[in-house]
Amino acid sequence: MYKFFCKRVFDILISLLILTFTSPIIIITFVVLIFQNKGRPLFFQDRPGRNLKLFKIVKFKTMNDKKDEFGNLLPDNLRLTLFGRWIRKLSIDELPQIFNVLKGDMSLIGPRPLLKKYIPLYSAEQIRRHEIRPGITGWAQVNGRNSISWKKKFELDIEYIDRISFFLDCRIIYITIIKIIRTKGVNQSIERPMRPFDGTN
Repeated sequence: MYKFFCKRVFDILISLLILTFTSPIIIITFVVLIFQNKGRPLFFQDRPGRNLKLFKIVKFKTMNDKKDEFGNLLPDNLRLTLFGRWIRKLSIDELPQIFNVLKGDMSLIGPRPLLKKYIPLYSAEQIRRHEIRPGITGWAQVNGRNSISWKKKFELDIEYIDRISFFLDCRIIYITIIKIIRTKGVNQSIERPMRPFDGTN
């Protein structure tokens, strides 16, 4: 019952609570990024969600659009702004995804939504990560994220799907909060980025 009904209610109630407490941070960050990113404070990208349905994930834009002499975007670590680095460290860049949750595209907790180009690379077991809504945080995120292999990450995603419960979700939220306070282990590291998934690693 929790997986198919109560989890959605849980998502909405907690999301509204988060918005209540973080709205000043969201507004200030939005305004600063308007000036820093030439009127483009948000980043949108198509990601596959539940049942592989595409949706537009929204985050605060933490990188500029600088390109090399051939017109290609510079590496991420060269485009990350000083303010962007700071809001990533505090996971503030993820806050706009609360609106994805309220819309129903995402859940607070679930497998992270990855790039759509990875879909053909999944095994029959790995693609099960799309049986539920993707999450802002998840079991894999609080158990290593970039320090574990793709194989292990997907195993943790499937383990979560098979074990979904109210108490597990509360545990993941608690661990996520602790990691955010310590500014460690949940948000993506620019210094140690995750290698792209190629279907084998």
